[in-house]
Order: sequence, then structure tokens, then C-alpha cells
Amino acid sequence: MVETATAQRLPVRFAGEGSGVEDLTWGQWAAWGSMQISGEADWAGGTMPLTDGQTVEEITRLLAFIMSRHQSLRTRLRLDADGTPRQELSASGEVHLEVVDAGGRDPAEVAEEVRERYETAPFDVEHDWPVRMAVVCRDGVAAHFVAIYSHLAIDGYGIAALAADLANFDRATGRHLTPVAALQPFELVRQQRSRAALRQQAMSLRHWERHLRTVTPHRFRPVAVRSEPRYWEASYRSPALFLALDVVAGRAKVHSGAVLLAAYAIMLSRMSGDPRSVVRTLVSNRFRPGFQESVAGVAQSALCVVDTAGADFDEVVARAWKSQLSAGMHAYYDPRELWALIDRVAAERGAEFDLTCYFNDRRRSLSQSSDRVTVTSVELSSALRESRLRWGRKSNTPDVTCFLHVNPVPDTIDLTLRVDTDYVSPDDLANCLRGIEELVVGAAWPDRLA
Repeated sequence: MVETATAQRLPVRFAGEGSGVEDLTWGQWAAWGSMQISGEADWAGGTMPLTDGQTVEEITRLLAFIMSRHQSLRTRLRLDADGTPRQELSASGEVHLEVVDAGGRDPAEVAEEVRERYETAPFDVEHDWPVRMAVVCRDGVAAHFVAIYSHLAIDGYGIAALAADLANFDRATGRHLTPVAALQPFELVRQQRSRAALRQQAMSLRHWERHLRTVTPHRFRPVAVRSEPRYWEASYRSPALFLALDVVAGRAKVHSGAVLLAAYAIMLSRMSGDPRSVVRTLVSNRFRPGFQESVAGVAQSALCVVDTAGADFDEVVARAWKSQLSAGMHAYYDPRELWALIDRVAAERGAEFDLTCYFNDRRRSLSQSSDRVTVTSVELSSALRESRLRWGRKSNTPDVTCFLHVNPVPDTIDLTLRVDTDYVSPDDLANCLRGIEELVVGAAWPDRLA
């Protein structure tokens, strides 16, 4: 019989500068829109082992530190009478740290169960704080840490900024070693009302409109046999793809993410029958002034259109890189303005758009080249034998047509693809993941795979 972990909730008081009510930031509007489609909150974060002697008391101080220091974590939504959301910042409050006793079980396994529970538990945007945190203990010793954050408050790069800011946390006392210098959400809202931000928005919307007037509105045809549940997910881990990316990216002199986007675009075109793949790529926007250290959500999607017709793989890589570069400069806008634009162009063209194929490269520093380009046939064959497909979550929660994540896993490429099986069959899902590997490995070493 599997032993059940036991838990207690410790109250953690916090207080920080600032309070009041403001409009949402553009990043918050994007997260809110996603929630309206799926009916669920999106979360970022995960688990990690505690190997540096941290105690429950220290984690309690850390939770109080981040809540008091970063206004995005002290922000909940206030819904007006018509349902319009605004952000409400509290100067003080109380959050809970869950302490879980793993008993005789593996703390890592228990931590993963806690993470899954946190991500699927209901989220009340008006009353719940956008932080869920736990410590998993074994024999009274803190062993694993769980922390997830609502995308209404923070994005993946914001979590990286949060982690970097822990250098300003005094572990022994919880003191702030320096004042907060990063851009806070209320400041961001005011910036997004400025003429400079509105000019950038106008450029972004022109980029979207140019493509909206030329792309095929709906590229995927319904499948012959429907699956139940409707939305399926699978992951694929490929050491061979990891080795091949360096070769192709080095030859093309582009970031390895552009190579993966090119392979994804080719596979989408094969599945849809349309040579032009329309992909929304997620852009961090952290290159914009003042955004790098902001513990907030500033990432937004931009439109990449990659034409795969009449081109070999290297040429598709070049096209993907150019499209990705252009998209990166046009991912800063009020989502409400984009939604209105899509509706207007759809009405003018007399067709509904499917713009829900996504690409998200989560690797960050792990995406840097290892500078290893010499691979023997034996190494390649061995790496190919290590490729593994694993099926993930299935649900009927409304979701997108295709969403490819490149996961931050060292020394391999780990992909997760989530699809709507009304348009992409489970077989096509698996073939897409394997096809990305085949395309990149084949482009790196065509003679060895002939």
C-alpha cells in the first residue's frame, strides 16, 4: 500500500510598498484571454531539491521576502460589474506555505504530486494570491521545494528574474539587501499608455494585419476518426537532435531555435497540406528597456509565417529565422486591440481564423551551442537509439490546435507537443515529434542516414 503524505499550512505575513487599483498590463490581458478560452489558470514554475541546508523557517522567510518585494505577487484581480478585470495591489496580507511530510515515500515524487495538485486546483482570481508554494520534508528535514506562479502575475522569464533577485535575500534574517529597482506592474501600465508604447503597438498590429490578409484562415481539416478525450499531449526526448542542432545552426549561422521552428513548420505543412505554416511564437520582450529584471509578465505572442514551398531544409531555416526575427520586433501590443483586428479582418474576408499553432522555446541559456560538431557514426547511431516518445495528459479542456514547447532539459532536446485531435490525430502528433528529429538529423548528416 502506498503511504499517503501528510501536510500542514503555515501562515506567512507580508507587507510591501504600494497599493491601489489599475488597468491590466498587456501581458495580463494576454493571460486573461487565455483563461477565458480554457476556463483554467495557466501556471509556471516547478519543483527542485533542497541541497544547501535550507530549513522550513528559511523558506518561510523567503516566501515573505518575495511577496513583500514584488508587487506582481501581491496583486489579485477585481472584476467590475460587467466582468472587466482590473489589477488590485495589496500593501499587506497573508499567504500560506504548505509543509508536506513525505513519510517513507520519495520526496521528489511527492513534490511532483504537489505540483500537479497546485496546477489543477481551482484559482479564484479575486481572492487567491498568484503564488502556491510548498516544502516537502522527510524525517523532519526539508528535502524538496515546490513553487508555481500564475501567468496573470509572472511569465517564465519573470521567474528567472525572481530567482536572480534572491541574491538580495538575507537567508538568516529575511532582510532585503538592496531596494527594488526593477519595473513593477503599475509602472508598466503607465508606460503602456505612453506615445512610444502606442507607436510600438501600431507597428505590431500592422505586422499582424499584413499576414492576416494573405494567409489561409483555417489550414487544418477535420480528422476522419475523432479521439476522446479531445486534447492530447506527448513528449519526445532526443539526444540525436541535440547533437544535430549544433551542426545545422552553426552552418546556417542562426540560433538553434530557428532550426527547430523550421522543422516544426515543415511538419505542420505536411499535416495541414498548406505549404505556409502560421505559428505564434512566444517573445519574452525582455530586450525592451527596463524589462530584463521585471518580476512580471511581459511575454507576448507574435506571428511567424514560414513558407516551406520549393525549399530545401537549409532554405526553410533561413526563412524561419527571418520570420522569427521580424516577429520578435512585433510582439508588443494591447491584446484587446489584436482581438478586434482579427475579428475585423475575419469579417472582411468572410472566414474565421485559426491562429492557435504555437511555438515556445523554454531553453534560455541551455539553447546556447555546445560547440561540439564532430560526431561519429557510432555516436549518432547510439544517440538515435536513445530517442523516447512518452504520452502525457489528455483532457477535454478547450485548448489550441498545436503547441510545441522546447523544454529546458540539459544535454538533450526534449519536446512537448499538445494538439487538438479533431484536427491533428494522435498518430500525426507522434509523427510530428519524430519528424522534427528526422529532418534536423538528416540535414546535419545526410550521408549517414542515406
